Amino acid sequence: MAAFGELIRRHQSQVRNFLRKLTGDLPAADDLAQDCFLHAWNKLQTFTGRGSFIGWLLKIAYTTFLQSKRKSKRYAEILDEAGYVAQTESRSYTPQADEISDLDKLLAVLTEDERAIMIMSYACGLSHREIGDATGLPVGTVKSVIFRGKEKIRKRFDIKDHQYG
Repeated sequence: MAAFGELIRRHQSQVRNFLRKLTGDLPAADDLAQDCFLHAWNKLQTFTGRGSFIGWLLKIAYTTFLQSKRKSKRYAEILDEAGYVAQTESRSYTPQADEISDLDKLLAVLTEDERAIMIMSYACGLSHREIGDATGLPVGTVKSVIFRGKEKIRKRFDIKDHQYG
């Protein structure tokens, strides 16, 4: 239990930041991070040591994120079918212009899947194989998504090759 606590201390900021970049919603990202670590605790015996521990955690975080989106979408559909109009405040975090980082601006032009893969690669430092393991995609597809994502960013922001690696 203490060893798992240490693993959480070592990796929680990376998992939370990953989820924050995916959701754009700070409270939701923190909730998802907690769910991620609970799932990780329950599935700890499935970590085989193949790949990095953070790669394994990010796979769980990404799966948790996708499941949350599906549940939210289904919940909204059920409310809509019942004719209920939600009048609650949005928990969504909308950053002020001065809070938006250059990275957020770059990532905003990508699809959700592209953004997740780019974050795993560049912000989390995962290998293509580890990203493939986390997303369930073949390594070649991961490489293609990264290439296309960089191209989208280059075109959108008119960035030359020597400025962006």
